[in-house]
Amino acid sequence: MPRIIAQIGLFTRFVANALPVLVMIGLIPLIQNDFILTAIYTLFILAALAAGQNKKDLIFMAFGFVMLCISEYLFVSTGVEKFERTSFFGVMPLWLPFLWAYVFIAIRRMVASLDHFLGHA
Repeated sequence: MPRIIAQIGLFTRFVANALPVLVMIGLIPLIQNDFILTAIYTLFILAALAAGQNKKDLIFMAFGFVMLCISEYLFVSTGVEKFERTSFFGVMPLWLPFLWAYVFIAIRRMVASLDHFLGHA
């Protein structure tokens, strides 16, 4: 019986971290103003950081933000990608690094939950 409870807990943590990503992606076509969308994404990030007090989240968030900026710049400059919305240095949408910053937090938290689950399986 405890195993099923642990599985439900793992599933719940996965959904709790993945659902905001789906909502954030769903907002992209609905909110055309990149600055407003970035502000909304910032609220998602702040809420996630307030809900979990782990310093690793900040490291992953910063890494995701910086690496996304660098990689997307390279992709756009080499013609691999092209964005219609280019509010961030004329290259990509302003909200994109913020979306990826949250995704990196969510991935870290999901991996930590899976690691905890497997360690206690």
